Order: sequence, then C-alpha cells, then structure tokens
Amino acid sequence: MGICLSTKSPPRRNLSKRVTNNTNSSSRWSRVRSSSIKREKFDDSVINEHAIAAALLFQQQNGGVLPFDRSSSLRHVPNSKRHQSLPRSSSTRARSLTDPLLPPQQLLNQDVNADELEVSHIVLVHGGGFGAWCWYKTIALLEECKFRVTAIDLTGSGIDLFDANGIQSLSQYVAPLTDFLEKLADGEKVILVGHDFGGACISYAMELYPSKIAKAIFIAASMLKSGQSTLDMFSQKENSNDLMRQAQKFLYTNGNNLPPTAIDLDKTLLKDLLFNHSPAKDVALASVSMRPIPFPPVLEKLSLTDANYGSVRRFYIQTPEDNAIPITLQESMINESPPEKVFRLKGSDHSPFFSKPQALHKLLVEIAKIT
Repeated sequence: MGICLSTKSPPRRNLSKRVTNNTNSSSRWSRVRSSSIKREKFDDSVINEHAIAAALLFQQQNGGVLPFDRSSSLRHVPNSKRHQSLPRSSSTRARSLTDPLLPPQQLLNQDVNADELEVSHIVLVHGGGFGAWCWYKTIALLEECKFRVTAIDLTGSGIDLFDANGIQSLSQYVAPLTDFLEKLADGEKVILVGHDFGGACISYAMELYPSKIAKAIFIAASMLKSGQSTLDMFSQKENSNDLMRQAQKFLYTNGNNLPPTAIDLDKTLLKDLLFNHSPAKDVALASVSMRPIPFPPVLEKLSLTDANYGSVRRFYIQTPEDNAIPITLQESMINESPPEKVFRLKGSDHSPFFSKPQALHKLLVEIAKIT
C-alpha cells in the first residue's frame, strides 16, 4: 500500500493504449451436482464465511498452520494431499449486479483453454499487510478454468509466523517467492501477478529470474524504476493522501530513537482506504487477517536492468476508485515506465480481488492468452 509523505498530486499525462473492462452483465448461471439433478446458484457468501471462520480458527490455535492449501508459500509438506474444495451454497439469495458472477464454463467456452496457453501457471503475490488469503476468489475462478495457481505468503505475512518487525531487507521479505522460482523445473515458466507493494516484490524477482517469468501483471501496484524505492515513488510524486496518513501507525520495536520497524493500519479505516467498494464480509476477513508491513523493504531501492527485468513482458491493471494508490499515481508510474498494455478495471477499489473478482479474473485470463 501507498506511503504518502508530500502534498501535491502528480500531473496527468497521456497514456499508452488502454483497454477498458466492462463486465456489467446481469447474467445468472447454475450448475448440476453429480449427486442430484437440481440446479443451484453459486453464492460466494459461504466461501466468505468459511474463510473468516478459518482465519479466526487460526488465531485460536496458538500459531498453528491453517489447513488451507491455496497458499504455496513453501510452508506446506511436499506432495501433501490437497484438501477438499470449499462447498457450494444452495442459497437462493440474489447476487449484487455490480460484479455479476460468470460461470467458469462460460469463460472456457470463450476460447479459453489452459492446455493450449503458452503458460498456464499463475503465481499470485499479495500486497503490504495482506497474505495469500486475499486471493481466495481469484484462485477459485482460475482453477475452475484449469489454470495452475500458486498464492505466496511473503515473509511475515498471512500464515507465515515470522515477526514483520524483524524483517531487515527486501530479499528477506521476498524469499518465499524467490525460493519458489528457484525450484521451478528447467524450462518451466510462470505468470507473476503482484498487487500493491507486491509490485516491487515481483520486480525484484523479475531481475533475478527473468527466464522463469513469461509475463508480469501489476494490479494497482508499485511499478518502480531502477534506483527507486517504494517510499521514493510516493514521496517524489508529491501525492497527498490524508486518509493514508490517518490510517498509518508506525511501529518502533527497536526504540523510538531508531527508524520504524513496521507499519500497521488502523482497522477502523480499512474499509475507506482499501475496500471502499468491497463486500462487508471481505472487509471482516481482512480485519482479522491483515498484519503489519515491514518498513525496511519499503525503503530499499531496486536495482533493475534492461537485460533481466526489462526482458519480461509487463502489463498493468488500473483501479480507478482506489483510495490507497490513487489513479493519478498509477498513471504517473505507467508513463515513467510504460508496460506493454494497460487495462482499466472499471469501478474497482484498491482490492479488485474482493470488489471485482469476476472482472479481474477475465482480465487475467485475457492477459494469459496474449501471444
């Protein structure tokens, strides 16, 4: 998430060609269970309830690991059996029309065949304070379309038990991602997706393992130039964000006379800052799951080269209703380091995996199909 220290907003500049995503269809869908013939509507409220229950259960287990195999932060036992998929709901509650649910079967019928894609393995990297848990809707939709999906818990995030206040560098913070990439088989490539501060994290990984990354997708993310840190980006753009200033709470575990060790967010301001268009149940999930953001990685300047980082195809997904990284700042980053293509996710707040999951899914599939 953004860290704003100055007062003026960056000038709006002309952008490269954009593709606007319009997914306001009010279509409904139903599926047939193998054990019965009756139709039932997919209701993501049950998925939300299970996720919240799982997060609460984890907190009650004194540091135990969640039985949630969607996260591949290299904390699981190799070759362990996958858990049963989350149950569908037979509720007949009408869905919101703001982001209508599209059937995975319909997406597959739109010439989406993961077996024919150059790369069908997508690696999801969360933003500051988040964890692999935030991608649960995206994981479910992509896996329904036969993509292979890995969601990473960075050090001190999600269910990783390391104290965020003890993280000293970006390499330490990103270690679960770089370890994962290092262990990929020779010739295997993935699509990296980074949200928020996860943009700096995937940039770091792109510099180290360009041959293992087919494409990089930045979602409302910090897309930095070489020699720039996330803090530099927000400072030099003179971006004013009073809500961010109010929400940030710096932690000083080494003493008040030394630099901050981490940044926490005021839980009472989470909805307005990060989830202004997201469902209340997802906000509740975030309020019990988000953790402090380690401060040293935010200060660290990236060293990026054209030969490595520059060789990976980059795409950017904008979130116009974003209160954490405003659209003007997103456009400034895009203009200073233009990606191959820019998409705009209409109506999305800072967390499109909650507020616009189906629209985000369609864009991820579309980018995966680009040759």
